[in-house]
Amino acid sequence: MKFIATPVKGMNDFLPQDMKLRQHVLRLIRDTYATYGFDEIETPSMEHIENLTGKVGGENEKLIFKVMKRGRELEKGLATGEIADSGMRYDLTVPLCRFYAKNRNDLPTPLKALQIGNVWRADNPQKGRFRQFTQCDIDIIGDGSIMAEIELIAATSGMLTRIFSEVGVSEFTVHINDRRILKAMAASAGFTPEQYDDVFITLDKMDKIGLDGVKEQLREHGYAEEVVEKYVSMFDAAATDPAASAKASCSDFCEKVCADTLDPSVAAGMDTILDSVRKMIASGVHLEFDPTLVRGMSYYTGTIFEISIDGYNFSIAGGGRYDEMIGRFSNQSAPACGFSIGFERIITILRDLNWQEPGTAAKRMAFLVDERIPAEKLTAVFEKATALRGAGNIVTVQPLKKNAKFQVETLEKNGYTEIHKVYADTQL
Repeated sequence: MKFIATPVKGMNDFLPQDMKLRQHVLRLIRDTYATYGFDEIETPSMEHIENLTGKVGGENEKLIFKVMKRGRELEKGLATGEIADSGMRYDLTVPLCRFYAKNRNDLPTPLKALQIGNVWRADNPQKGRFRQFTQCDIDIIGDGSIMAEIELIAATSGMLTRIFSEVGVSEFTVHINDRRILKAMAASAGFTPEQYDDVFITLDKMDKIGLDGVKEQLREHGYAEEVVEKYVSMFDAAATDPAASAKASCSDFCEKVCADTLDPSVAAGMDTILDSVRKMIASGVHLEFDPTLVRGMSYYTGTIFEISIDGYNFSIAGGGRYDEMIGRFSNQSAPACGFSIGFERIITILRDLNWQEPGTAAKRMAFLVDERIPAEKLTAVFEKATALRGAGNIVTVQPLKKNAKFQVETLEKNGYTEIHKVYADTQL
C-alpha cells in the first residue's frame, strides 16, 4: 500500500509562517475578548450523535462526520442500521449548551465564555471553506436582556477593527435583524407558521438572486400571488436603496410593514442595541438594521447578526440569540446569545492583503555551530543561548550547513536579525 503525502481533501497542513499568522490572530482575539470579561473554556471535539442530530443545526446536520460504534456495539448496530454513536462537532454552540447544562452549578451567572477549537463539516471545499477549520465563539448565557447583544456586537467589532487595522482595512458592515421581525413580516403578508422556514430559506438567497428572484421562487413554491406580492413589497425600499434603509430606525420600518403582528418592544429593543453599539465602535464600522438577514440555524429565537466585508462573498462572523436551546439538554432553561467568528475566513483575507508580522520587542538570534568544535565549546554555546532566552530573546541553535549562505537567508526570511557562526576559535 502506497502512503499519500497530501492531506485529506478539505483539510490543511500549516507551515511555520502560516502558524505565525494564526497564532498572532488568536492572541488578538483572546486579548480583546478578555478586556470584555470573557473567560475561555474547552469542550471535546466529539459529541453524542443525539446532540448533533437534534434538529437544531440546520443544514450542518447533513454535514456530520459520524463516528462508528466499536466492537460488539457495532455488530448490534449493523443489525439495526444504527452504526454511529457519536460525531465530530460541526460548531461550538451545541457543545457549549451541553457543557452549560452539565456544569451550570459551578459556573457564574451570567457566564461570558470564549471557546476556540476545530470543527468538522463534510462540506464542498472552496476558498474560505474547509472540512476541518477553527472556530472562535463568544457567548453570554444567563442574560436575557439586550445588554448581552450590545456586549457581543461591540466586542466582536472591536476585535475585528484591531485585526484588520494591521492590513490597512478600517471598514466592514455589521448586519442586525431579529427572528421575531422575520416571523411578524411573514405573518403580516399572509404566510402560515408552517411555511416560515421555507420562506426564510428563499429570502436568505436575496444577495445571490435579488428581490425578483425571491419573488419568482416563492411563486414556484405555490404560494398565493397576493401573499407573495405583499411580502416582497415589504423589502422594496431596502433592496432599492440599502443606504437609506440602513439609516432608518427599526421601529419606523416595522411600523410600516408589520405593526399588526409585532410586539413594538422588539423593534424598540433593536433601536436601543443599534444606538448603544454605535457609541462603542470605530467610525469605519457600519451598523445596519437588515430586514433580509435570516441566518440558517433553526435554534435562533431573537436577535441575529452577521458581519461582511467589501470584496468577499462570505460573512466573517455571525450569531444571535438562542434562548430555547439549553433547555433541551436539561430541565432548566437559560437565555443565551453568541457570536461565532469565521477564523479561517479572516486568515484568508489577511493573506490576500499581504499581512506582515508586526515587529516585536524580542530579538531573534541564531547560533550556527560548526560540528567540529570541542564539547566544552558546544556546552558554552548552549549556556549562552539559555542566558539570552532568559533575557527575553528568541534563540535557535543549529548545526552550520555547507550551504551557509542559503541557511542564513532562510533565517533572515523568518525574522532572525542576529546570526552568529560559531567555530572553535569564536569568542562568545
